Amino acid sequence: MVHGDVGHHSQLLKGLLDMCLLSVVSSGPSYGYEMVRRLNDRGLEVAGETSIYPVLRRLKKQDLVESYLEDSPAGPARKYYRITAAGKDLLSEWVEDWQTVRNGVDDVLRERS
Repeated sequence: MVHGDVGHHSQLLKGLLDMCLLSVVSSGPSYGYEMVRRLNDRGLEVAGETSIYPVLRRLKKQDLVESYLEDSPAGPARKYYRITAAGKDLLSEWVEDWQTVRNGVDDVLRERS
């Protein structure tokens, strides 16, 4: 694997995708394509909707998000996801943990020669 390639970026993102998707949904109900677009717009390149649905199923199974269908003016009904109270609580914990880890990694990287 070449350093800095997309595969390495994907592996880093894979470990953070649960938190990122929960954060996207916390700002308002979203459907798959919209979530991918919002992540990509923020610089987190996700391959597509197929890469987020397993994560969304896991988050739903853990009662962190819930889904519902809404009619779409341009075609079939869309499945929207929204965060639950348990999801909001866990997201707050994850954000605190992430900030601690990020600060530690930043400190380590600043010390390199």
